[in-house]
Amino acid sequence: GFCTNLHLSHAPERISAQPNNKTEILCKLKKEHAGVYWYRWSQEKQSFEFLVFSNPLGKATYGTNISQAKFSVHGASSHASYSLHIRDLQASDNGIYYCSVSQSSQFLLGSGTWLSVADVLPLPLKTTETSLSKKKTTRCITKSNAADKEGACSPLVWVPLATGALVLLLSLVPIAHRFHRLRRRLWLRIHRQ
Repeated sequence: GFCTNLHLSHAPERISAQPNNKTEILCKLKKEHAGVYWYRWSQEKQSFEFLVFSNPLGKATYGTNISQAKFSVHGASSHASYSLHIRDLQASDNGIYYCSVSQSSQFLLGSGTWLSVADVLPLPLKTTETSLSKKKTTRCITKSNAADKEGACSPLVWVPLATGALVLLLSLVPIAHRFHRLRRRLWLRIHRQ
């Protein structure tokens, strides 16, 4: 599953932009990792979409149907920060953008950046909002609260679970085969007598 973690921070928290413009989202890492994944949570589709993975050497791997001309990742020489550049903004780019690193078979998510693309930009809010990055807890998205908050589980959650179940089933095949052979031997012994 995914966990939000203080090892990753986003800047800014919110971006309001007009169509055809470009923007940049910064992800800062507390320690060096083998690369950063970028995902977008779509409120409309109720799912995570993998955008791009970038390693410290600058090599990028893009998700299905993701335009390389639209999305690019730039890393600092220290590998302590990565920035996602998005060009030619459209309303379809609306969503929450997360940087993520893989650690101990978990994906650690940053605090997220809300991107809103509209012809008319909203007026700044005067009410105080609680900063996501100021929370001092680590929150994991489990199956139950993911279903409550975000609808059905995304493939990023169920694919590793299905893979684990398949590996478990495949490890049971030799045991079942051995049990079958022992049962057959016992049956043959009984019928010989």
